[in-house]
Amino acid sequence: MPRHHGEVHRSGRAGWLRAAVLGANDGIVSTASLIVGVAASGSDRHAILLAGVAGLVGGALSMAAGEFVSVSSQADAEKADLAIERSELAQYPEGELRELAGIYVKRGLEPKLAAQVAEQLSAHDALAAHARDELGITHQLRARPLQAALASAAAFASGAALPLAITLFAPMHGLAWSVMLASLVALALLGASAARAGGAPMLRGALRVVVWSALAMAATAAIGSLFDV
Repeated sequence: MPRHHGEVHRSGRAGWLRAAVLGANDGIVSTASLIVGVAASGSDRHAILLAGVAGLVGGALSMAAGEFVSVSSQADAEKADLAIERSELAQYPEGELRELAGIYVKRGLEPKLAAQVAEQLSAHDALAAHARDELGITHQLRARPLQAALASAAAFASGAALPLAITLFAPMHGLAWSVMLASLVALALLGASAARAGGAPMLRGALRVVVWSALAMAATAAIGSLFDV
């Protein structure tokens, strides 16, 4: 009995993987950099925590707002395109059928078979067929602004919680170094995990996150040390 050949494709993960990694990465880097900078200035734990919490709340809301506006614009464009396509299907059904068949011919089908496929798909759901094959819009990949906003805010907050937890429990002596090292380790793991999920080399994924994050934290530490309080 032949074994079932199962293929695992990673391209379907691109959308949620990008949003989750970007949000968590931003949460760790921005909050840790803020905490390191304030700690380097000589502030006490209360001031450092206050800055960190403000960074978490402001960053999460900023991520949510930015994602909502961006994805809403995409959703508006999709709705406008679908409205145009719906109108054209109502006014010029034969022309739209030929257009759909032409798309399948360009993809490699014989003209006769392409016409049959276009007719059958149009009979089932003409708008869905044109949305998918002419516009590249599918139900699974439709823009969802609120979902994207909530996911980005949650990812950012989950990332920002790590440096805040370190700040809360680590000794004040060497607090900045504790936050920096713990955050870089978490970022390395995050980058490696994202690379593995996307089918890329894990070491490269970890290094590219760590290098840029270390530069950001070093910059804020240098700025904080200029304002000794």
